Amino acid sequence: MTYLLYLIVPLILGLAVQGWLKRTFALNSAKPVVSGKSGADVAREILDRSGLQSVPVQPSKAGPLSDHYDPRTRSVNLSEPVFAGRSVAATAVAAHEVGHAIQHAKSYVPMTIRSAIWPIAAFGSRSWFFILIAGMIFNAFGLVQLALIVFAVVIAFQLITLPVEFNASRRALGQIRELGLVNDAEAVGARQTLNAAAMTYVAGALASIAQLLYFLAIFGGSRD
Repeated sequence: MTYLLYLIVPLILGLAVQGWLKRTFALNSAKPVVSGKSGADVAREILDRSGLQSVPVQPSKAGPLSDHYDPRTRSVNLSEPVFAGRSVAATAVAAHEVGHAIQHAKSYVPMTIRSAIWPIAAFGSRSWFFILIAGMIFNAFGLVQLALIVFAVVIAFQLITLPVEFNASRRALGQIRELGLVNDAEAVGARQTLNAAAMTYVAGALASIAQLLYFLAIFGGSRD
């Protein structure tokens, strides 16, 4: 029953949110935007209006929903349905990724913190479970503690990601409305798309927190 509460319920929630995102994206991808601009056009216009002419907009080869801003190369990378798409969803997602570029240019504090801890979080997300398994196999409580500390850093990264994502969405909605890239009806669809995308981060963070609490409940009283 404890396993069900801590792990299965968050997993089901995450799958439900992913399904919601895919349905919402598909629905708004089928709605042509009145401006007739592609996602790449939208991204370029917002970047140029924001004084970020040096930031390139390029296609991502990682497949659908792989859209991202890369702070290392200072580039906006859009999946093919967004890069070439002329839909409400493409406009919303492209503007959102540009929101991250604007955050970077303005040294938005949560993004700065996230970038600082990203190397540790990336390593931790790949290694914490193996450290935990090693601790269990060798009955080494120190390794178990280390694994949970590393996992906590990963969760901290997920939590600091939340304000970064929500702020980028607010910037995106403001930009596309201010520049006349969407009308009122399209703005509703854009908001739906961005809200669904943001909730995947919330669900992921909640699932990780539940998982950490589960392991703390198991190993909290353990000692060598």
